[in-house]
Amino acid sequence: MSDTPSAISTWPDPGEIYARLQALLRQPIRPVRRDRMTEFLNYFETKCVRSKALTTAAKQYIPGGVQHNLAFNYPFPLAMEKADGPYLWDADGNRYIDFLQAGGPTVLGSNYAPVREKVCELLQSCGPVTGLFHEYELKLAQLVNRFMPSVEMFRMLGSGTEGVMAAIRAARAFTGKQKIIKVGGAYHGWSDQLVYSLHLPGSRRMESAGIPRGATRETQEFFPNDLGQLRRRLWLNRLRGGTAAVLVEPVGPESGTRPIARDFNQQVRALCDEFGALLIFDEVVTGFRLGLGGAQGYFGVRPDLTVFGKCITGGYPMAGGVGGRREVMMRFAAGIGGMGERAYVGGTLSANPLSCAAGYFALLEMERTNAPAIAGRAGDRLTRGLNAIIARHQLPFVAYNQGSIVHLETSATMLLDFKNPLKLMREAKPRKHMMEEMGAAYMSQGLVTLAGSRMYTSMADTDEVIDDALNRFETVLASVEGVEPR
Repeated sequence: MSDTPSAISTWPDPGEIYARLQALLRQPIRPVRRDRMTEFLNYFETKCVRSKALTTAAKQYIPGGVQHNLAFNYPFPLAMEKADGPYLWDADGNRYIDFLQAGGPTVLGSNYAPVREKVCELLQSCGPVTGLFHEYELKLAQLVNRFMPSVEMFRMLGSGTEGVMAAIRAARAFTGKQKIIKVGGAYHGWSDQLVYSLHLPGSRRMESAGIPRGATRETQEFFPNDLGQLRRRLWLNRLRGGTAAVLVEPVGPESGTRPIARDFNQQVRALCDEFGALLIFDEVVTGFRLGLGGAQGYFGVRPDLTVFGKCITGGYPMAGGVGGRREVMMRFAAGIGGMGERAYVGGTLSANPLSCAAGYFALLEMERTNAPAIAGRAGDRLTRGLNAIIARHQLPFVAYNQGSIVHLETSATMLLDFKNPLKLMREAKPRKHMMEEMGAAYMSQGLVTLAGSRMYTSMADTDEVIDDALNRFETVLASVEGVEPR
């Protein structure tokens, strides 16, 4: 494993976090007071006029008016025009502290100049794509292997979704088995076979409109942290042809929204070895963010396959891939070869020179600057400040972090599951709406978050940036129902 510094100072105690989250879930929701929410929403109507016009027009040509899963759409999407370091600027010139960071890949901060300059040099000489091999494909693969030795071979693709599809195909081709087990609630892209128990454990095909039942026939789940249920699945599958792979987000579903025990991955690794299944780490978010060795470096667990997404190019396009054990990776066809004996993957833009160069130079800069550890310290500072605000106002909310992945749970929507279907049906909608309102309130104060409940810090988040952000969070959290107005 890589000996580069870890970005996690302390692993949070999942037992303590779950106790606080369950306490939050048992309480009635505590939204922003109606008078203050009206003021926060007025920001969008008065300060975001051009964004509203642009996204309203987009609805005529784009389903829903927005293309990005991560975009926060309440009361309407904002159009961004500029990104630099810790900040974003919208089409109306408003500046925001960016805790979305494109969903996690820009550990260096947005639009990092030294990488941008190298990409511009390549565009001048080669252009973005030739359809043929380029030296940066090799350079990037070698660098990934140096940081993550488990990635003995690496195949560049176009997205995390493609990386998961390829990993599953390779696992099935290598093992000769069909069944895939994932953790309920985890997101592994939108391929037919993995749109299964998204977001909420036990939900199975709830979000599978347009997907034939046969596509998910071999997909199974186990509830987060329930190793006994995983063992039972593996044992039953052994009687029915076996399990090809177990697929996990190594910090827990939804980037650790449901946190896992410190030894969880070691125990999953042991179960996979016992039952002859491959272990796949989805490091779309954690790769290089938790240290250049990724989550596998932090936990000291060697997966058979690792999925990469936007992290592999430092935020530049066509970002994805899969890497792992040589004998498994050799199941992929090379070029147009294969003729049926190999697992077929492709993509004209996969491993284009622009993406490979961007990834290579971004990773070198992350190593040179120690960006993951700096981003992790910013996450620690943000989390400490949020917990101080929560305590000061005696709120039931929960803040914790895994390094530079910061969680702020105010409605506990993501903690609902199908073990209690009546509570789920009764409370999912109001809790989700509260989550939307909290995100809009943060945005009105110049804070971009992921759905109002998750944040990614970067190297660009200095102490001054974090302290400024905490003042803005306090404005919102002090406006929650039950907090005495000052």
